[in-house]
Amino acid sequence: MARAFVTGSTGLLGNNLVRELRARGHEVRALVRSPDKAATQLPADVELVRGDLGDVAAFADAIDGCDLVFHTAAYFREYFQPGHHDALLRRLNVDATVELLEAADRRGVRAFVHTSSSGVVGRGPHGALGDESTAPAPIATANRYFASKVEAERAVDAFLVDHQLPVVVVRPGWMFGPGDAAPTSAGQVVLDVARGRLPGTPRTSSTTVDARDVAVAMITAADKGAPGERYNLAGPVLTMSEVAHAIAAAAGVRPPRELPDVLVNVVAVAAESLARITGRPALVTREAVAALREGATASSSKAERELGFAARPFTQTAHDTVAWYRGTGMLTPAK
Repeated sequence: MARAFVTGSTGLLGNNLVRELRARGHEVRALVRSPDKAATQLPADVELVRGDLGDVAAFADAIDGCDLVFHTAAYFREYFQPGHHDALLRRLNVDATVELLEAADRRGVRAFVHTSSSGVVGRGPHGALGDESTAPAPIATANRYFASKVEAERAVDAFLVDHQLPVVVVRPGWMFGPGDAAPTSAGQVVLDVARGRLPGTPRTSSTTVDARDVAVAMITAADKGAPGERYNLAGPVLTMSEVAHAIAAAAGVRPPRELPDVLVNVVAVAAESLARITGRPALVTREAVAALREGATASSSKAERELGFAARPFTQTAHDTVAWYRGTGMLTPAK
């Protein structure tokens, strides 16, 4: 059994990864900002390491003795909220990744798995889904979060020119699943639909994937992934209407209706304006809608062939996520 170091361990992907590693008998050191909070989210036998990506050097010694590093942490607020945060995106998503790679390399780590995003993948020829060699999508320039992921991948490539550390890059699609306490934008969609607060869905589509399936593939990538390779873990393509209907069915509520583009833009502008006044996250933003309008672009065929990646039906993910939110008290049962 291996000893793994996991960043972002209390996030949606991170906590599912930690649980899967422990289920397989691996020891885990989990990077957390608040040990007290993390103790309520992670298994009791996980070693908690206090730290933050803003200061990799402060926690780097905790990588000593670890065989694997799974880097899931990232700054992603810009993806679904208005405003520009270029300095933080660069510092936490790019520079900190390089510092973490250097720290792992100095300590003889056996494998490093870096989490990127399927949002960086562009369309293939004639509109086909892109593969791991496809150039970045146009949205990867317009959306600063995706742009930071492109930069991070390039930084990984530059690092590997002069280092022998085995690094594999994974690119998850839009992740849903239990354990989304923050919540992420996906978790917020689940809560909004289940509470009947989502005014409608845009006529868009996206790749969707369960964080638990991504976690399984990441562990396989650490053992079987080819060093220096990228793997799309995008999942199936679903329309936003299909996503909302599956969540509504799981929650036992009426699904939101599909809205015309003009009305979606009006709702997004209004939600952003309200967010600026209240300081609370916007229900829907133009940035998120633009990302969805780009459409699903990534094929997971390579990961399916080489890693045995398999995405469960979204209906199961929706059911389990709604049940998890109800179990935590964040979502009350339908009347």
